[in-house]
Amino acid sequence: MAHKLGYLLYACTGIFLLLLGLAWSGKAVGPTASTDTRSRTDREQPILALTFDDGPHPVYTPQLLDGLEKRDVKVSFFLMGKNIMGNEAIVKRMHEDGHLIGNHTFDHVQLNKLPENEACSQITKTSNAIFEITGQYPAYVRPPFGEWREGLDCTVTMLPVFWDIDPLDWNTDNADQVVEKVVSKAEDGDIILMHDASASSVQAALRVIDILTKKGYVFVTVDRLLLD
Repeated sequence: MAHKLGYLLYACTGIFLLLLGLAWSGKAVGPTASTDTRSRTDREQPILALTFDDGPHPVYTPQLLDGLEKRDVKVSFFLMGKNIMGNEAIVKRMHEDGHLIGNHTFDHVQLNKLPENEACSQITKTSNAIFEITGQYPAYVRPPFGEWREGLDCTVTMLPVFWDIDPLDWNTDNADQVVEKVVSKAEDGDIILMHDASASSVQAALRVIDILTKKGYVFVTVDRLLLD
């Protein structure tokens, strides 16, 4: 898929430096780091990665976590640092439930429009907040607006995560419309962008899971998909 093309060269150095740094500090890559070394052609079922930006939300994120737990589905959450404060218990549950936790900057800023020191501060503050709760630094970052600052090298190299399907769920309360946009476009290996900040988004996400699971898809965290 298109999102993989940008990772190939970046990953050669980024992943090596990341793993080297984490190994030096004695920390694991993350609770959902993949141990599946099969190639895509060896897989029996198509896979998708469902991702959620802008959380945690004090009401809707727990509702989503309940639905995911019921379905035994793991997803990826890209958290805004300013939304973590006061919602530490939700982040802890994400981690304990086995979901991947990534970085979405502290204030939802466009990284390529900031000086490097300010861009790094946005990422570092959020990573530190996540570490204080989970004991692990996030390895992945979702650049707000999909705008990554090339060559950005903060304390630890992180891999940017983009997406293939964006149903613009943040812009509508119509869950049916969101579900249709995702289900009609989903293909093996896609990354789906959604948000956990409204009742309609949570409802749509859980319906997407139910429909696509019946179609034979398996939902995985982005680390498994990108490194598969």
